[in-house]
Amino acid sequence: MKLATIYTRALTGIHAPQVSVEVHISNGLPALSIVGLPEAAVRESKDRVRAAIINSHFEFPTRKITINLAPADLPKDGGRYDLPIALGILAASEQMELDQFEHYEFHGELALSGALRKVNGSLPVALACKQANRQLILPPENANEAALVEGVQVLSADSLLSVCQHLKGLNTLPVADVSTVINHIDRQLPDMADVRGQHHARRALEIAAAGRHNMLMVGPPGTGKSMLASRLASILPPMTEQQALESASICSISHQGFDISQWKTRPFRNPHHTASGVALVGGGSKPAPGEISLAHQGVLFLDELTEYDRHVLDVLREPMETGRISISRASRQADFPARFQLIAAMNPCPQGYACNGKDLCQCSYNQQKKHRSKISAPFLDRIDMHVEVPRIDKNALDSHSPKGESSEIIRERVRQAYQRQLSRSPHCNAELSVSEIETFCALQTPQKALLNKAMDKLKLSARAYHRILKLARTIADIDNSDNIEIPHISEAISYRSLDRFFNA
Repeated sequence: MKLATIYTRALTGIHAPQVSVEVHISNGLPALSIVGLPEAAVRESKDRVRAAIINSHFEFPTRKITINLAPADLPKDGGRYDLPIALGILAASEQMELDQFEHYEFHGELALSGALRKVNGSLPVALACKQANRQLILPPENANEAALVEGVQVLSADSLLSVCQHLKGLNTLPVADVSTVINHIDRQLPDMADVRGQHHARRALEIAAAGRHNMLMVGPPGTGKSMLASRLASILPPMTEQQALESASICSISHQGFDISQWKTRPFRNPHHTASGVALVGGGSKPAPGEISLAHQGVLFLDELTEYDRHVLDVLREPMETGRISISRASRQADFPARFQLIAAMNPCPQGYACNGKDLCQCSYNQQKKHRSKISAPFLDRIDMHVEVPRIDKNALDSHSPKGESSEIIRERVRQAYQRQLSRSPHCNAELSVSEIETFCALQTPQKALLNKAMDKLKLSARAYHRILKLARTIADIDNSDNIEIPHISEAISYRSLDRFFNA
């Protein structure tokens, strides 16, 4: 009997290393063994594969079958190996020609009837398959997703029998094409015109969108903090192809999967304040992406920030700086991108009315201090903008009062400012390195004197100093200014209001 080798791929984080499914059939008592570090779902594939082969009108060999999943030290899990294992058995038993498999990779879980079922991780697999210059055969539910990767031919197969007929030349599998689906995507995002009043907060949100800065909104309940945050996605600059593929790949390997209708739409994640640190950063015995990775290239909104456990918030400090999270377990390690924009909201005191005067707030200074101390100073130091959101004037809520600018108008200003940033460096302003800050955020003597005075008065850290410079650079970009002027520095400093409280 022949030795058959079929190509497929495993998943390690958002990477898809190649796996060779080697099938050998020899004389001996009928048995089927799988080696190569298979986990439970892979070991159980022997029963699914046997039934699928028989129900697809092929013969299941009554000999000793040995299946090796190479490399042997790479953990294998999930049902994605069912299809390549079945094809390997058919090739090794000479029911299929071996040379038909060289230019293909196969992924899919088999039903007992031989039908193909959806698996996760199609996008990373398609990206890796493109590098290997092979065609990719997937279940129909995965084919459109994988076809988002340009330069790889993705074939859609609904059963084991249809795959075999295609390889024998008896029929042709359809090539997946998502261009029609993408062109008809109707993205209906909440509009900034719905927000009444709050001109200062709207201005701050525009600056945050243009430079991708982290922002914290502080104000009483019912002032529109959550409403503003939910509309940030509608004014963010468009995603590049690479950013969209990175973001979609993370969703693809997660349990929730990727929705093609969300292609090139920046993700907006809004976890509940009872979320654990593992839920935010990711983890598990098999490392899976958390909320910060699912928000990659998008927005992570933390409402009721002071209700989160302090230790949970502090686990965000490193990925907020590096844009990545490494998850290490005893047997596995995974590295996920986590370049998210943090938008948070909180009340100023336990009752929530400290911004509105003594008539509504009855909290003492110590109670307010204890409430705000739930946020650590190092975590707060990584947030570029602290914005106070006061109560709305009742006249602004009148249906006849004029509406503010729509998201479309604001998004155009944001897009222009964002393009100015990319014309200088490959990063947005929030991601500038120290050397890039020295080059692109240079100050003249009056501006430098103003910033130094603020540093002394507010007792700001070196990190806060650099964040003010990056924020001022974004404000200058919105104003279409080549240089950072005094008004830009002054406005950037005004967005560090909570430093007065923590450094007092």
